[in-house]
Amino acid sequence: MTTATSTTSPLTPSAALSQVKTGLGDATVGRSKPRGGAARRRRRLVAMLFLLPALAVNLLVIGGPGLSSLYYAFTDWNGFTAPKFTGLDNAIHLANDADFWNAIAHNFIYMVIFLTVPMIMGLAGAFMLSRIRRGAVIFRVVFFVPYLIASVVNAQIWKNLLDPASGLAAQLDKIGIHFLDNVYFFGDSNLSLYSVAFVDNWHFWGFLVVLFLAAMQGVDASRFEAARIDGANAWQEFWHITLPGIRPTLTFAIMIISLWSLLAFDYSYVLTGGGPAGSSDLVSLLVNRTAFGSLEAGYAAFIALAMSLLGGVFLIVFSIIRRNEDETN
Repeated sequence: MTTATSTTSPLTPSAALSQVKTGLGDATVGRSKPRGGAARRRRRLVAMLFLLPALAVNLLVIGGPGLSSLYYAFTDWNGFTAPKFTGLDNAIHLANDADFWNAIAHNFIYMVIFLTVPMIMGLAGAFMLSRIRRGAVIFRVVFFVPYLIASVVNAQIWKNLLDPASGLAAQLDKIGIHFLDNVYFFGDSNLSLYSVAFVDNWHFWGFLVVLFLAAMQGVDASRFEAARIDGANAWQEFWHITLPGIRPTLTFAIMIISLWSLLAFDYSYVLTGGGPAGSSDLVSLLVNRTAFGSLEAGYAAFIALAMSLLGGVFLIVFSIIRRNEDETN
């Protein structure tokens, strides 16, 4: 009867050295995990320290005035003397203020205009540029330059061009073309708001062209090639491939246009001042006029608070839309 015994062969020096290195490596890995976590925490702390100055400035410049406006919105205050708390009196005043409802109606008209005209122009311009292979950069610059010019300069240029006494109408009148005679773009209550929107659109739509063009260039080119093989024309490519491919950018553009429409100020202020007879008045102009013209700073703060709440509602709606899009994708 024989008994089997196991024997262990001796390790060679190289094998022993390999096992020692492996053991040291495992120990190092085991120790590196807490070190890696500590390093991440340290980097996060350093990043926060770098952010603190900017955060402090924002809290001072934006947070402080914002909180103070929240208080002044419920007071009777002229901007100089001590404010007197009045509760909801400003809210009641706002609900019965015909000037406010007139101005906010113009803001919504402005919004509808900018959600249609420049959006269509921007999409069309971007789609045409996306099909150009040579010289596209030049066209992008040409479209984007008006957006870079200061709004006051743009407004003054168009104010001079559309001046009935010395602008385009007067020059055409000299050569016998009279169809612009007695047309007062900024002086006619029926035309003033749309004339202001026209000038604002002239400066703004190039921004949308560049925005949409960048999004279109991110759409997979193989989709267009497959569509062409199937016999799709340019319109079918645009409708079935381009638009779905840039949907997040479209949502973003609609959001910023909606918010900017609530804040529109500069072009109406320079071109018409809200006139004539309030026909191009906007809420931002009303706030400015109420605070600095009528010295009703408390009521102006409440109007601004109401518009901020409206903007917050818009942001919530768009956040829900974006979340639903992300879940769908």
